Amino acid sequence: MDSSLLFGFSMIAYILASAMYLAGLLFKAPRFNLAGTCLTIGGVAMHSLATLLRWQETHQVGSGHAPLTNMYESLVFFALCTALLYLFLEYRYKMRGLGAFILPIAALIMAYASFSPRIDDSIKPLIPALQSNWLIAHVVTCFIGYGAFAIAGALGLMYLLKKRGAQQRENGLLPSLASIDELTYKTLIFGFLWLSAGIITGAIWANEAWGTYWSWDPKETWSIITWFLYALTLHARFTRGWSGTRIAWLSIVGFVAVLFTYFGVNFFLSGLHSYGAS
Repeated sequence: MDSSLLFGFSMIAYILASAMYLAGLLFKAPRFNLAGTCLTIGGVAMHSLATLLRWQETHQVGSGHAPLTNMYESLVFFALCTALLYLFLEYRYKMRGLGAFILPIAALIMAYASFSPRIDDSIKPLIPALQSNWLIAHVVTCFIGYGAFAIAGALGLMYLLKKRGAQQRENGLLPSLASIDELTYKTLIFGFLWLSAGIITGAIWANEAWGTYWSWDPKETWSIITWFLYALTLHARFTRGWSGTRIAWLSIVGFVAVLFTYFGVNFFLSGLHSYGAS
């Protein structure tokens, strides 16, 4: 069994889990949410094993490296971070209804990685710029932050839909508006800290690879724009007391900025980070 097959199984598990969570929300049936949790755990287990197998497979084309070096590998790691963080939130806060909004993100990411003609899933030797011990530190910190921001964006959408009455107010499978708002805030802080660590480790890596800590490469520029957007969001929460609808919208806008930083730079802007598209 190779990693691609296991990645495919994990994608199917996430799709089925999304369907179960959505069914639980629509039919107000906790048993569907329980099935969604079981499928998510199974998907994460297969996803983690596939990542380890992919790492082992890299030894067949070179000296071996962490499977975090191209668009395909970063996409599947993005999905893994999102699903893992969701499971932690579900365990910590006992809010299974969140899965209806968060698991579809992981499922869509995996589907895009698997079926998009623009994504090359082959394993290639590392280019010189990626041959660094900072690779794992930089990519892991960034994508833990991205996963947190994906969840924050989903929570923002949940807040707006619930407030507009898209769901019944007494639906016990969804948390209260105050709980969603507080969880969004905590998730934003968590993601912001990890994104900050990702930018710092990236700067150190850039100095090692290219002789400068910051070169205003498009990826670097959009990363700092995204960082400032989240910094301003948290500043507004701390100093102005912004909450509710405002923070929900800002969490969604922030995730859009994350997506452009990730996809837009790789596919539409040339620069030192353009290898991510290959």
